[in-house]
Amino acid sequence: MEKKVRVIIPNYNGLDFLTECIKSLKKQTCDCFDILVVDNGSDDGSRQWLKKNKIPSLFLTRNRGFAGGVNAGIRISNTKYIILLNNDTIVFEDFVENLLKRIETSDRIFAVNPMMIQAHRRELIDDAGDGYSIMGWAYQRGTGEKTDCYEKAEFIFSACAGASIYRTDLVKKFGLFDEMHFAYLEDIDLSYRARLAGCIIIYEPKAKVYHLGSATSGSKYNPFKVRLTARNNIYLNYKNQSDLQLFINALPLILGIVLKGVFFLKKGFLKDYIAGIIEGVCTFKKCRRVDFEKVPIYRIMAVEFELLLGALRYTVHFIKRRL
Repeated sequence: MEKKVRVIIPNYNGLDFLTECIKSLKKQTCDCFDILVVDNGSDDGSRQWLKKNKIPSLFLTRNRGFAGGVNAGIRISNTKYIILLNNDTIVFEDFVENLLKRIETSDRIFAVNPMMIQAHRRELIDDAGDGYSIMGWAYQRGTGEKTDCYEKAEFIFSACAGASIYRTDLVKKFGLFDEMHFAYLEDIDLSYRARLAGCIIIYEPKAKVYHLGSATSGSKYNPFKVRLTARNNIYLNYKNQSDLQLFINALPLILGIVLKGVFFLKKGFLKDYIAGIIEGVCTFKKCRRVDFEKVPIYRIMAVEFELLLGALRYTVHFIKRRL
């Protein structure tokens, strides 16, 4: 029987996490899916373990990053839906079932984000969907807040590609994940394109997953992550905002860059942050930009309004976490 869903797990030296992740998938309440691990050139024994345990896998010869890895898996997938799942996750038994139920309620739904819960503090949210602001700041909804504060399904700006379900045909139609990103913000970039195309994205709290977090990069902040995120922010704004939007949003975007610079100065990563900004400014013209002539003005205005709301929500969340 042909499967409706493919779960794609990108892996780079994640052997310590793969066992529990795959074990949890084998306990699902439905059997409408298959699994594909995309190994990004691991050298920690992951490949040998996957072969020994006969886990369906695609072995890449080098590390192509999150975007390149999942794209390789998506290109060879013909299921109606794909679930992208980080290797450092443990899913609840009805995870796949609840994601599938939600995305099938409307053809307009591009993606559904589950309730991602902190693995080491299981009463707290890790990610309840991603947001984006007019200042160019991406943020995870609900991070550090109680899980019972996010028990309602709702519209969100972006799905986190660490544990979300997508319509395969639309992911391919919108150009897959941008491999210029390599890693970080590529999921917000893709969701942004989907929103401009008129799709919606939903947060579904009935689908739950524990997430360890930063298993591949090693920590919340490190030189690699800071540099790539700074660079990719430049890409994201250039690709998904029209020239008029960039002109209107110039001041808040510049303010956002400066404030982040102050933040990373205090964290000891200013040099890496500046390097990322410079790289982004020097290379953004290589990005594939949205064809705004095909996007109705009302959609651009609707997204612009969401960016304004995103700044407000980010501020409220920032204050709540420090009270």
